Amino acid sequence: VEAGERLGFLPGDLSQKVDPYLRPLYDALYELMGLERVQKAFERQQIEIAPLAFMRGRTLNHAFVILDEAQNTTPEQMKMFLTRIGFGSKAVVTGDVSQIDLPRTQLSGLVDAERVLKRVQGIAITRLTSADVVRHPLVARIVDAYDAPHRASQNRRDDDADPDVSAAVARPRVARKKRA
Repeated sequence: VEAGERLGFLPGDLSQKVDPYLRPLYDALYELMGLERVQKAFERQQIEIAPLAFMRGRTLNHAFVILDEAQNTTPEQMKMFLTRIGFGSKAVVTGDVSQIDLPRTQLSGLVDAERVLKRVQGIAITRLTSADVVRHPLVARIVDAYDAPHRASQNRRDDDADPDVSAAVARPRVARKKRA
């Protein structure tokens, strides 16, 4: 999902436009599988990477599908993605609602999906905290420092708010799980 920029305005063909966004994904794949295994998986079409905009109309059967940076989807994009899940498939949606790049007036599809789907059987939501950070130890302290003002304002709102309403505006952390 784009972070404020538009793919159409970047120079080059689709691959050249999308590759900069995919660098973190490639890095993770290479770390987990190694360069050679990743290249072979792409050659065999066992791994496909596609922009969210190209998912419309598809049904993804017998697949493991990941939507990353989902905090920057709209509710409509999120619904479109989630309704692509076919038979024998699993979907994982990751994002960090403290890093939403949408205009302030635009509801995040990730925030909306949590509100809409929290009681749907077969869906699990996992929130991670700074304790789950798998980068340099300083990163956990940075996350805590940025989250502190939000936690304080959220606590003030929770004291006065209807629980169902506050759930829609809460900014829980939804992120990647630690690697074993």
